[in-house]
Amino acid sequence: MTVVIHTQYFTPETGASQVRLLHLAKGLLRAGHNVRVLTGMPNYPAGRIYPGYGGFYRREKVQGIDVTRSFIYPNRRFSFAGRLANYFSFMVSSLVVGLSLSRADIVITDSPPLFLGISGYLLSRALGAKWVFNVADLWPESAVEMGVIKRGGLVHRLAERLEGLCYRKAWLVTGQSSTIVETIKDRFAPRRTYHLSNGVDPAAFRPAAADNASLARASGVTVVYAGLHGMAQGLEQIVEAAVLLRDLDQLKLELIGDGPSKPQLVALARTKQADNVRFRDPIPHSSMPGTIASADICIVPLAAHITGAVPSKLYEAMACARPVVLVATGEAADIVNRTNAGIVVSPGDVQGLAEAIRYLSTNVEARKMMGMSGRRAVLAEFNRTRIVDDFVSYLSRNS
Repeated sequence: MTVVIHTQYFTPETGASQVRLLHLAKGLLRAGHNVRVLTGMPNYPAGRIYPGYGGFYRREKVQGIDVTRSFIYPNRRFSFAGRLANYFSFMVSSLVVGLSLSRADIVITDSPPLFLGISGYLLSRALGAKWVFNVADLWPESAVEMGVIKRGGLVHRLAERLEGLCYRKAWLVTGQSSTIVETIKDRFAPRRTYHLSNGVDPAAFRPAAADNASLARASGVTVVYAGLHGMAQGLEQIVEAAVLLRDLDQLKLELIGDGPSKPQLVALARTKQADNVRFRDPIPHSSMPGTIASADICIVPLAAHITGAVPSKLYEAMACARPVVLVATGEAADIVNRTNAGIVVSPGDVQGLAEAIRYLSTNVEARKMMGMSGRRAVLAEFNRTRIVDDFVSYLSRNS
């Protein structure tokens, strides 16, 4: 079986989808299948093309995987026009470059961006392949919930039509959370769907990965967020909560990563005199297990309710047996509450966030108990290797 993974984001970029799709590609190779990745020139999240890349077309090997890259217009700003240029540039270039690929059995298009579904469907027809549309984020619904577009407006109506078209044309629609899958089935039945859950590699993310030097701390309690500094994460909530925790001399909050919101967050911390917040540069994914395992508490925040959203950072913290302060609702909150892996706070509840951090920072036994509960849940339900292998077997049986 020959599979093309069609995605705007891929390693060496850092991010949830990059890691998830790398594991999927490795799983296909492990099962003896041919796999090719069609992706953009790496530029995320900094919004600048990485050194050594550029131009319209490039082929390379990444960890044994054949990767074909095409042109993309990088964008760092929140501007709507800049985002559209970013999305449409890769939508067009990936279709043009993808037509040069040999025939395939399956094309898997990763969304968002939703627009990539247009070139993904056309590419699958050109390559004689069945089309799998993988939904990592329910767009445009998530864009409405984040306030990016207006419900009922022209952009929303057009996006909904494109969303429905993608679901109808796909041979299989996969979703990374059960809420995403159920929402699609309710709105667009009958559809062939598959719950391709997100997860984590518990052999890499584990308590023994701890490396105290990775956080350069001597003592006290360290609270960590590591990931994208963007609109959806709402990291200003952490800065605001830090102000309420300045009386805890031994408490330090680490915000690790980059993204379009970082300059504003740094300025906010300075204005609020949140001296207990430290901003750190992004780290490679290979260093993430040690960093998370070295933390005492992990924060996994969202700015608002996003239907079906379950951040991958949640699974990583759980796998490292670290208690989670989750700022979210919906399925992610259900997971934390059901597995007793941490404390759930509603988005926007800065006082509740500060209280949760205060409680865990002063209660070692609670941290240990919640951390180990999360680790057990990962081993039982969210082992990424098992999730990928099950999906590859499904494709083999049904393609």
